[in-house]
Amino acid sequence: MSLQDKYKQLIDAAKAAGVQNLQVNEQGNVLHIDGTSDSATKDKLWNIYNTIDPDYRAGDLALNITVNASSGTRAKVSTDNTNLNIRKGPGTDQPVVGKAAHNEVVTLLSKPNDQWWLIKTDSGVEGYAYAQYLTPQ
Repeated sequence: MSLQDKYKQLIDAAKAAGVQNLQVNEQGNVLHIDGTSDSATKDKLWNIYNTIDPDYRAGDLALNITVNASSGTRAKVSTDNTNLNIRKGPGTDQPVVGKAAHNEVVTLLSKPNDQWWLIKTDSGVEGYAYAQYLTPQ
């Protein structure tokens, strides 16, 4: 089965949701799905991905959907003294794409679940952070 067949449901959902600049290509046994959408669509795509590959263990998909950050609420990083990891997807098994400093205020794009929130820093780093360390402003 090809990767595009394996992730057909995810690709179809991205197309149906109107993901802008959608690009799907395979490189080195990894399927790359890139584009831009709203936060609800990004969360929906991650949920579909998790049903196809529970806990994102296969490592054969790179879901690179950027959120149009128009207006989001703000949240303060409420770690004890350390930086907060910002991850590619909602889970500790996802790669770290950046960090938010202790007491930094970030844009809260969505709350896909009680544990992981989608945020964006003022410097443009976007990803999922553990909600326990974020305090809405």
